[in-house]
Amino acid sequence: MTAGSDREQMQPHLERALARHLGGQTRLVEFERLTSGASQETYRVVVEAEGGQRVLALRRAAGGRWTGEAVEPGRAGIRTEAELIRQAARVGVPEPEVVGILEERDGLGDGFLMEWLEGETLGARIVKSEALAEIRPRLARQCGEILARIHSIDLEESGLASQLTTVTPAEYVEQTWAAYRMMGTPQPMIDYTARWLIENLPENPRTTLVHNDFRNGNVMVSPDGIVAVLDWELAHVGDPIRDIGWICTNSWRFGRRDQPVGGFGQLEDLLAGYASVSGIQVDLNHIRFWEVFGSFWWSIGCLGMAQQFRNGPDRSIERATIGRRSSECQVDCVNLLIPGSVELVEGDTDAPDLDLPRVDELLHGVRDLLREDLMTSVGGRLSFMSRVSANAIDIALRELEVGREQKILERGRLVDLLGEESDLESLRWKLVEKLRAGRMSLDHPNLAGHLRTTVVNQVAIDQPRYSGFLAAIGSTQ
Repeated sequence: MTAGSDREQMQPHLERALARHLGGQTRLVEFERLTSGASQETYRVVVEAEGGQRVLALRRAAGGRWTGEAVEPGRAGIRTEAELIRQAARVGVPEPEVVGILEERDGLGDGFLMEWLEGETLGARIVKSEALAEIRPRLARQCGEILARIHSIDLEESGLASQLTTVTPAEYVEQTWAAYRMMGTPQPMIDYTARWLIENLPENPRTTLVHNDFRNGNVMVSPDGIVAVLDWELAHVGDPIRDIGWICTNSWRFGRRDQPVGGFGQLEDLLAGYASVSGIQVDLNHIRFWEVFGSFWWSIGCLGMAQQFRNGPDRSIERATIGRRSSECQVDCVNLLIPGSVELVEGDTDAPDLDLPRVDELLHGVRDLLREDLMTSVGGRLSFMSRVSANAIDIALRELEVGREQKILERGRLVDLLGEESDLESLRWKLVEKLRAGRMSLDHPNLAGHLRTTVVNQVAIDQPRYSGFLAAIGSTQ
């Protein structure tokens, strides 16, 4: 719920905007802020209008800013997002009706009003909910049909060509790699993957509208199927197979390794749905490129969260733990590009009792307080943050147990690989620089084994229940 002063300031503007867009006798019954991010806010708005009560959704720029579509490169402004929803609906994509686009005179900032729809949007629930069990086997095909319709939108006729950025596969890889290099952290598997992507670019791909964030978690699902495609702000013009690869990326399967499409379906069903609408048969290697890119892109996105935690403006523990998820995406790249056997570092279970209690015992105590007491006695975000904090302490405990030995072994492998002695950080940078400059081939002896061992052991610390880690060690869980 918005703060009282914010509500009082916003309410008369919202009432006037509703009257202007809905017409007739319209009365604002209530409104509630549901989400608030760095760039956008979402509200549930209930109005009394001719014909009865109506529920709408309001999306607007954070803080009610008016930018006139002056947005950062690579992002669609809110007004463009509304137009994307309208154009998608015109070609048969399930979308809410856009009721009206805000103007500067409305005093609410950039934004738009749309029909309120009911459905599930949480990816983990979509893959598990009993209420969706009957429709789940049909979702992959429906996703294929929807993507084909999105990719059919006429960019010139719709006017979207002039409103969206055009990005080729090569440019997308280079831009993403450059963003990572600016972070100043040596992550050799990321550089290895970037090199592989540059060396395996799709040949002569089509150019269409790309949703660019079409995944489980950005579609609204009811027992009848997909009722809306959400979050269009990353849309661009480019290779449409990016959308197919992204929904197949392991991060969005929510642990369901046997269901490559969003954790709920099979690739052949998605492709059959796509072909039934578009008449196009998609090459599997083309999809694999974008699946690799998806894990590469999100591994860097996670590091960006860690940068925000370290340098501001958001120093929440949630950002810090998301930063540690970069290793999950890197292990997905390992599984796709350099699968093989790996040896896990053994933990040190014989810590001396010089201190009473030991550091690990103190951390166990705090973790158990968070997980067993706070999580069950508070609700909402405090309960969620207690869970996040307890998970962070688990990472710290695993780091205490195996981290030192892991880094000793990593340094030893780097000495053998590079043929020189130095500290671990310097050796990591030397490997990264060789990969970036192309002075080391991707099939260099022992490179794949070193990267695989390093990444798999890191994700064993960061998230040993992650499906990509379990796949890397050959677990059937």
